[in-house]
Formats: sequence, structure tokens, C-alpha cells
Amino acid sequence: MLSLNQRPAGGRGTVSVPLVIILSLAIVGVLLVLALNSRWARPEPQNPVLTHEAKAYVHDGYLKLDDVRMNATESFAKQMLVEVTGKITNTGHRTLRLVEIYCVFHDPYGQVVLRQRLPIAGPRNGGLKPGETKPFRLPFDELPGSWNQTLPDLVIAQIAFE
Repeated sequence: MLSLNQRPAGGRGTVSVPLVIILSLAIVGVLLVLALNSRWARPEPQNPVLTHEAKAYVHDGYLKLDDVRMNATESFAKQMLVEVTGKITNTGHRTLRLVEIYCVFHDPYGQVVLRQRLPIAGPRNGGLKPGETKPFRLPFDELPGSWNQTLPDLVIAQIAFE
């Protein structure tokens, strides 16, 4: 019979109490950090939808996309760079602080393979005043291999008025 102070036969010792406490605290600490990160993590920015006012502005034809073209070039790193270029015109009576569009790429069967939201007028290149036309350039360096190699659909995603 073994007493509490004896080691069992075979040379294996028992785990010390301080080591168990330290390991337990480490595990609790890791779990606490993970829980706090998931609970108070910065929420993903939500993409606002077109307001009724913005939908009416688009429906009334006050935003026009012209000279939309697609060019493909090869970079120095032998990577394909696809650019969609064109012009946007504000034929309406309101100044626009921001205009974002969705570029929707499809596969040969018409299925969406990439949908990317990008600004074409905004803080970086200025808003869009009534009667103003601005060029835009949308570069894409990583498109899915299943893309059908045609011009993506361009859909107004958001308008912010001044």
C-alpha cells in the first residue's frame, strides 16, 4: 500500500499542484482572450443599400456611365491586370458626395463568380457636381479562373448626396 508521500513503482511521479494551477490559469486566460475578441471585435462594416431617394435619382437617369471599356495587361510579375475604365456623368440637379458601384463578374454559364463594390466618385477623387463628368478606373488583379472574360455588369450600389 502506498502512502501519500511515496512515489508509485515504475519511476513516474505525480504532477505538482503549482504546475496544474499554472496550466489551468493559462487555459482560462486563452479562453478569456478568445471570448473577448469575438464579443467586442469590431463589427464588419455593412454596405448600405440604396435609399429610396438614391433609387429615384438612378431610375430618373441622372447618372450615366459612358465609354466603359475593359483592358487586360500583363504586369512585370507575369500577372494579369484587368482594368475597367469609363466615365460617369451626373445629369441631375444634386451634388453627389459618393458614388459606389458593384462590378459583377460571371462564368460562361451566367453564374456570378465575383461581386466587388468600388467607389467611382468620392473622397479620394472628389464628388460629382451637377453636370460634371469624371473618368474612373477600376483595376482587378485577381479574378477567378472561371470568369467568362467579358465586361462585368456595373450596377450602382450607393449614392450619398451632399
